[in-house]
Amino acid sequence: MRTRIVAQPKRRRVSVGGVVIDRLTEIEVVDRVIGAIRRGSGGHLVTPNVDICRACARDPALRALVLRASIAVADGMPLVWATRLLGKPVPARITGADLIWSLSEAAAFYRVPIYLLGGPPGVGDRAARALCERYPGLSIAGVDAPPCGFEEDAEQFAAVRDALTSARPLLVFVGLGFPKQDLLIERLRGDLPETWFVGCGSAIAFAGGAVARAPVWMRDRGLEWLFRLLSEPSRLARRYLVDDLPFAVRLLTVCAVRRLFT
Repeated sequence: MRTRIVAQPKRRRVSVGGVVIDRLTEIEVVDRVIGAIRRGSGGHLVTPNVDICRACARDPALRALVLRASIAVADGMPLVWATRLLGKPVPARITGADLIWSLSEAAAFYRVPIYLLGGPPGVGDRAARALCERYPGLSIAGVDAPPCGFEEDAEQFAAVRDALTSARPLLVFVGLGFPKQDLLIERLRGDLPETWFVGCGSAIAFAGGAVARAPVWMRDRGLEWLFRLLSEPSRLARRYLVDDLPFAVRLLTVCAVRRLFT
């Protein structure tokens, strides 16, 4: 896929789950990011899902963090369904696990150097190899898997920042989970104002083969969460069943009621 660089239209957005989502296709997202890079303008891409919306509902500072992002896309079928109920549908679910491939494809074509920050030790290197194998000519400016808690240690944070700024990538995938990755992005953007940062969650682990993705048919039907729950029940059961599922039900109910009375 070769992305087209186009003039930037007025943003089409919808407010849902306490955040604001851009009504874009994946190709449009790639166009906007690569187009901005080619104009020398950096940014921050965030991919809200139900868990992120729930966190934002509890913490106004996190909500403000998401609202400050340059682009926000719906990484979660409940958000896609909610926008449909509101009568302002987003074209599709767009995940960090998909964007790491589509943006890397465009980066290879336009010779945009990328950087992988996050994931377990060694996984980033495997992800870089997988991306380069699929997209020959892709430039990997660097790979870093910092230790847990590095952002709270001044020396370790400085080492991560120095390695990143020395590499001078124009596209950085930060796979540390929300809100850690997006808080880190805000701290780093000033050092690389022409760079785009993508908060991509588990995308590096997926690309590196450390975590299996759900089959396409499950993703299309909004069942990727079930696949991940069955794969990691001890880690995800409370998050998905106790926290996220009730929030998703309330969200869809509220959106349905709003549609009825507007």
